[in-house]
Amino acid sequence: MISKTIKGNSTEAISKEIEKATSNGFKPTLAIVFLSIKQDWKAISDVLNKKDIAVFGATTSGEFIDGDIEEGSIVIMLLDMNPNYFKLVFLETGEHTTIENAKQIGIAGKNTFNNPAFIIASGWLHLDGEKIIEGIIEGFGKEVTVFGGMAGDDLAMQGPLVFTNKNSAVNGLLALIIDEDKIEINGIATCGWKPIGTTKTVTKSEGNIVYTIDDKPALDMVMKYLGLDIDLDSGNDVLTNIGAYYPLQLERENVTPVMRTAMWGNKEDRSLICAGTVPQGSKVRFSLPPDFDAIEQVIDECKEVKKERQQEADALIMFSCISRHLSFGILMTEEIEQVKQVWDAPMVGFFSYGEFGKSKTGKHEFHNNTCCVVALKEK
Repeated sequence: MISKTIKGNSTEAISKEIEKATSNGFKPTLAIVFLSIKQDWKAISDVLNKKDIAVFGATTSGEFIDGDIEEGSIVIMLLDMNPNYFKLVFLETGEHTTIENAKQIGIAGKNTFNNPAFIIASGWLHLDGEKIIEGIIEGFGKEVTVFGGMAGDDLAMQGPLVFTNKNSAVNGLLALIIDEDKIEINGIATCGWKPIGTTKTVTKSEGNIVYTIDDKPALDMVMKYLGLDIDLDSGNDVLTNIGAYYPLQLERENVTPVMRTAMWGNKEDRSLICAGTVPQGSKVRFSLPPDFDAIEQVIDECKEVKKERQQEADALIMFSCISRHLSFGILMTEEIEQVKQVWDAPMVGFFSYGEFGKSKTGKHEFHNNTCCVVALKEK
């Protein structure tokens, strides 16, 4: 399987890059498209549609291609994957709930291939991250391979979307279902964040809202414990200071902790609104801001996947939490470059509002503040 990566800052630029990439007999059947919410997804899809190229697309909060980080642009991976080896499913939450749609995607995979893998992208469904995984498992079964990310919108927090050749939706769920008997797929969801302080208990929560930790208001606990001075009238300030730098680690027995980003703080009831469920009774710890050690852990876990499960790759797709970009700063380029070098294959990716994947010792689940890397190789 051949993959080629292209980028541009306009539809016209991308059109020229597509023509250039296909001028020497290369005939792609599938395009992985990640673009800024400011770009015209419909125009890009029309260009690809005219060439009979299926589109798996999502808006972003920053894009990357190979080792370069972009902003406000369009990045595309073109693949000549046999059309018999993949199926695109696009569903919109509305008449049916997210979990019902996710279940239908799981059923579609089971009915299409004996051994399917799911690469997914979701729109503004950040409260339903666990429901997406839960639904796919319900439709397919427990032994399921799921990787992906939640679309972004340049941190506007107003409505990221997913799209395919003709459809788009802010509350959409898009799945690229791949035949694992034909295409080898392996990946890792990893973060490298180090815990700090003692283990604490979430004493009151509902869904993704944490009201109290150790019977104290969650927002006050975080501010006092971490010594933060936060302007509570600014949601972005809460996101930047708490979510990006001090995510919660939900501890579990014998498996890697799962990360939860605090997206907003409620100044009225002093709660934290997280980008994912935090069950009441959860044991949590705060995290230290990342450094080079965090990047080294990510790279080491990718090397483990290469050594133990997949030595070569035709293509790499990476979903990295926007909070990592905010907290890592210029170190983010280092992480992306080194991940690419592990397999030395073409790569596209974007900064997301949540990630799907399997950690080193965990199961396929919904993550925050995490880097999810997927390697594909035709058998």
